[in-house]
Amino acid sequence: MLDGLCPPQAAAPDLAGILLTHAHIGHYTGLMQLGREALATRELPVYGTARMLDFLRGNAPWDQLVRLGNISLRELVPGTSLELAAGLQLEPLPVPHRAEYSDTVAFRISGRHAALLYLPDIDNWEDCRPSIEELLQDVDHALLDGTFFSGGELPGRDMSRIPHPTVSESLLRFAGLPERTRSGIHFFHLNHSNPLLQPGSEACAQVERAGMQVARPEQEFLL
Repeated sequence: MLDGLCPPQAAAPDLAGILLTHAHIGHYTGLMQLGREALATRELPVYGTARMLDFLRGNAPWDQLVRLGNISLRELVPGTSLELAAGLQLEPLPVPHRAEYSDTVAFRISGRHAALLYLPDIDNWEDCRPSIEELLQDVDHALLDGTFFSGGELPGRDMSRIPHPTVSESLLRFAGLPERTRSGIHFFHLNHSNPLLQPGSEACAQVERAGMQVARPEQEFLL
């Protein structure tokens, strides 16, 4: 996907910036592609909370990206909106998730015609404030944590150490929402063990029967 945005022969990547939700390993290590050995970007805006940015400044090799000017760190304040471009607003929303290295945020992104909720990681729906139902009522599209389809995907592992609401739980919780709201829900951030990665699987059929969707690679949402 990055090759599509940043063709190897291009003088500069076609990226306006990068938004980071938190400091778990799958969410920031792609920054290595911005270094002098790869894309060698110059002052590319990277947005995150104060704790997230402190993590990058204080840990190698990410601190080198800062020192060499490959990236320019921009602080996000949860609950405070930021204008990313004309007619495009970003609001970081704090969500409960394992906070070993940073806090975690979701994003509400509002355009001139529609709004989208981007929420890849949360421990559970019960502790979400505002409630997940309130957040869903306020957007047209929602990309929601679909890490695990069910609790038994990793035999021999203590799933309480990596808490996420399962898709099975989410389907039950959201069953009573209006059809328009349910149709805008897209499960993503799928673990390698998740059967939703297999098109045509029974898991995919369950999501479809519930009136919800599985996000597709490189899917676009017009706002």
